[in-house]
Amino acid sequence: MLVAFLVLGAGVLWYLYGQGDDKTTLAGLDRQFAVKDTASIYKIFIADRNGNRTTLVRKGKHWIYNDQYKAKPNAMENLLRAIYRVEMKYKPPINAEKNMIRSLASEGLKVELYDSKDRLIKSYYIGGSTADERGTYMMLEGAEQPYVTYIPSWNGNLRFRFNLLGDEWRDKSIFSSDPEEITYVGVEYHKQREKSFKITKEGASYQVKPFHSITPEIKRPLRTGAVESYLVGYENLQSEAFQNLYKDRDSISSLVPFCTITVKHGDGSERVAQLHPIFKLKEYDEETKKYIESPEAERYYVDCEGDFMMAQHLVLKKILWPYESFFE
Repeated sequence: MLVAFLVLGAGVLWYLYGQGDDKTTLAGLDRQFAVKDTASIYKIFIADRNGNRTTLVRKGKHWIYNDQYKAKPNAMENLLRAIYRVEMKYKPPINAEKNMIRSLASEGLKVELYDSKDRLIKSYYIGGSTADERGTYMMLEGAEQPYVTYIPSWNGNLRFRFNLLGDEWRDKSIFSSDPEEITYVGVEYHKQREKSFKITKEGASYQVKPFHSITPEIKRPLRTGAVESYLVGYENLQSEAFQNLYKDRDSISSLVPFCTITVKHGDGSERVAQLHPIFKLKEYDEETKKYIESPEAERYYVDCEGDFMMAQHLVLKKILWPYESFFE
């Protein structure tokens, strides 16, 4: 792909000084940027002039980023919508074309779209935007004519949908499990051992037991639908942001966590998350004339499968049940 950028850059001089005014538009083919059958797209490659490379591959219901991480569904939805809806807004005046070509050569993104058999569907360059940010410079690979493009009924620079970097492409889910596929959940509250529990699926039913053998087992019946309602909480549990570069990450990870959560699935996969609470800032109490700290966490640092994330208590509390809450 770097070669393609070099070819484009070298072609600028040819375009600017060796073309004249007799460029053709290939009967309009050079303005057909959209791919209407996005279901046929199985791989998307995006490269920039700074050496950043993004490869997105469709795997079943999900997309995989750079062969390693599940891609963020919202980012993929926005990207595919742009690929489907992008249109030529207008052909620029001749005196504006030189600046557009320079923009495409110096800051352009190279985008390649492939089908399920790794055959190239379409390839183009995305440059900068118009002064009002309502149009984006684009040119199909192999074409001679750049255009200003847009997404109808949407105002903005569509380049931003292609130009995410690193963790911006990644799914921020802590857990994204199909409740029916969960076979085991273990929740260990390290300083409240009696509140810890484990759920085991046996056939079509569930058992809820204390996590530690020394904790007395509750003999009351399970509340109807309690386990099923609880497991739904693991279907789409999102973090607020990745904090992989946070300077105190190692120090926090070395501490005893508030809670360790283990989820196992029918296919043998397992996911473990450790929660470290972040309490609210201390507030001044007028009655005691002292600063007090809220006993309830506002957020958590989540240490999960090599990632360090931040998540809100309001999101996580739906899975932070105590052992006794499952019973009548």
